[in-house]
Amino acid sequence: MNDKIIEELAKTLNISIKSIKSTLTLLEEGNTIPFIARYRKEVTGNLDEVQIRAIEEEYSYEVNLQKRKDEVKRLIEEKGLLTDEISMAISKANKLVEIEDIYRPFKEKKKTKATEAIKNGLEPLAKIIMSFNVTGSINNIALKYLNDNVKTVEDAIMGAKYIIAEWISDNASFRSKIRYLTYHNGIMVSKKKKSAQDELKTYEMYYDFKEPVKYLKMYRVLAINRGEDEGVLNVNIDIEESLILDYLKSKIIKNTNNSEIVAIVNDAILDSYKRLIEPSIEREIRSELKLKAEDVAIDNFSDNLEKLLMQPPIKEKTVLGFDPAYRTGCKLAVLDKTGKPLKISVIYPHEPKCEYEKSKEIVLKLIDDYAIDIVAIGNGTASRESEAFIADVIKSSKRNVEYIIVSEAGASVYSASNLAISEFPNLHVEERSAISIGRRLEDPLSELVKIDPESIGVGLYQHDVNDKKLKESLNFVVEKVVNQIGVNLNTASPSILKYISGLTKSTIDKIIKFRDEFGSFKNRNELLKKKILNDKTYEQAIGFLRIQNGDNILDMTSIHPESYELTKKLLAYLNIPLTLIGTNEIQEKLSSLNKEEIIKNIGIDKYTLDDIIECLEKPNRDPRDMLPKPILKKDILHLEDLKVGMKLQGTVRNVVDFGAFVDIGIKNDGLVHISKMSNNYIKHPSELLKVGDIIDVYVDDINLEKQKVSLSLKEIS
Repeated sequence: MNDKIIEELAKTLNISIKSIKSTLTLLEEGNTIPFIARYRKEVTGNLDEVQIRAIEEEYSYEVNLQKRKDEVKRLIEEKGLLTDEISMAISKANKLVEIEDIYRPFKEKKKTKATEAIKNGLEPLAKIIMSFNVTGSINNIALKYLNDNVKTVEDAIMGAKYIIAEWISDNASFRSKIRYLTYHNGIMVSKKKKSAQDELKTYEMYYDFKEPVKYLKMYRVLAINRGEDEGVLNVNIDIEESLILDYLKSKIIKNTNNSEIVAIVNDAILDSYKRLIEPSIEREIRSELKLKAEDVAIDNFSDNLEKLLMQPPIKEKTVLGFDPAYRTGCKLAVLDKTGKPLKISVIYPHEPKCEYEKSKEIVLKLIDDYAIDIVAIGNGTASRESEAFIADVIKSSKRNVEYIIVSEAGASVYSASNLAISEFPNLHVEERSAISIGRRLEDPLSELVKIDPESIGVGLYQHDVNDKKLKESLNFVVEKVVNQIGVNLNTASPSILKYISGLTKSTIDKIIKFRDEFGSFKNRNELLKKKILNDKTYEQAIGFLRIQNGDNILDMTSIHPESYELTKKLLAYLNIPLTLIGTNEIQEKLSSLNKEEIIKNIGIDKYTLDDIIECLEKPNRDPRDMLPKPILKKDILHLEDLKVGMKLQGTVRNVVDFGAFVDIGIKNDGLVHISKMSNNYIKHPSELLKVGDIIDVYVDDINLEKQKVSLSLKEIS
């Protein structure tokens, strides 16, 4: 380990050196992030998954940065040009761009105007000019450098200018300052190309757009970049040229009475900036902005995905999954309380068939025959027409039926996948989709893990960010959520098992094979006895794999088997039998513990003790159960029904940089702009809202023509 890097990380991440070292050691030993976060709190100082991942990524970045520093030093030293000053500058560099600035003058250059001038023997002339110690006419001096390739004095001086311009451009200090000035004083400008086609006016707000670079919103960076890539926009950074040129002149031009030399150097400065520095610095700044914007967008995706996966399951309800459509009909799937399909059907209530009454009779019969509690309607094509249809059906039903609109993002991807085909080989794609929509209500996590996270669609500019980084971030979120909740070893699907800490495809195949042959696991230890998992994999995974009604009551908890003896020791110390786990009686006894006394007497750390107590009190605790349940409805709301100032309850469907989209039960989700969220300044809507939040909103504005409504979290007076 690199102690210097660890010291810097401790400052940057505000985490102790001890915790960082311990975490890195655990990672080097092959422990997974979920395992470390859950079962090694006493070692890390109770770091969570996000902090552990940050340590892993930041340390890796810094190690690679150090490798590049060492490599650049070696490359310069091989040329015999490494000085103490250059070595110190490289060592102090904090970013890769700073190292590359220092290395720039020493790189082997491709053919440039300067290299050609040097090849033609003009470097000594350039040095004479930059000495600012020229007496008499420079033309007379330049005459000495004429040759077959340099025919005139003007050619000689021009060549010298090219060399000087490249020297200026290669100066690390100049580039750093110009980069700073451009970022803090530059204006991002975008204009619509004259011949560009933008039929939907997607980029209308950027047709004549100007904003200081340092204040530019990250979502605008991605929007502008996309408009440029699609050939709609011309984009550049404008800065007052004199600001840069005056800085360069102050650093380069020395006191001299030779105005001829000053004029030559001024020309070289202007050429260096316009031809070499300005385009390069603009590319670097825009590249850095893009990376920052990608990180913000990916973080936004990840936050939204986590909240979506953490949506509480609707338990003990019979659900009708409803996949809406026009021409091909609405596909229906009746699911029992465990998600098992009981009946598949299709109706045609909408155009072109318009079999409204017949469709109504079919749905009413399904409601009666299967005692349906909730209808889950997909939010795709014909969703709102289907909502109106179901609301009408409910009015005629004898049962107390409710409905909800469910996001079907990615459902079509799942329905056509090999996994869906293997699950339901005899069903059509749309029928599988209806099942998926219903199951998303009954157990969102178990259904959504069947879909690649990037196909779920909870964010903006998905196709404008680095695909690899997005996948890694979203997979991390799914892994984090799945392991926080845990799974039933005897019922979990391969789709969810693949996210369990330490498990691989081969180990999952062994688990499924054992279940197929023997029905179920009776205890956790069978995974070792039957050689399904090796010792290391067992250690990493077993705490997240639960067994209900097995041989060992502790197997249904998230207590790790390595702590079973401590758990029994604790219960014996308190004179509590194992059979009381999860009862009110054990909760009462554990609530009055003297934890300090127990830690001292039975040799347990405070984090493990707290975890064991929580598991003994609530062995089947699901963190999702503590969150608000989705809003169920019986009737629809129309845009025409709304009035400015009206208070409504809604569900947050998406959180983006400029606001949040809220389902209030009308055709299109309403937008709460960031400016309408709080009287206090907030940097990002995610500070207040998360996907799945159930909130009170107020109608701020209604646009009947565009069928849009603006909402506010602040009461409208």
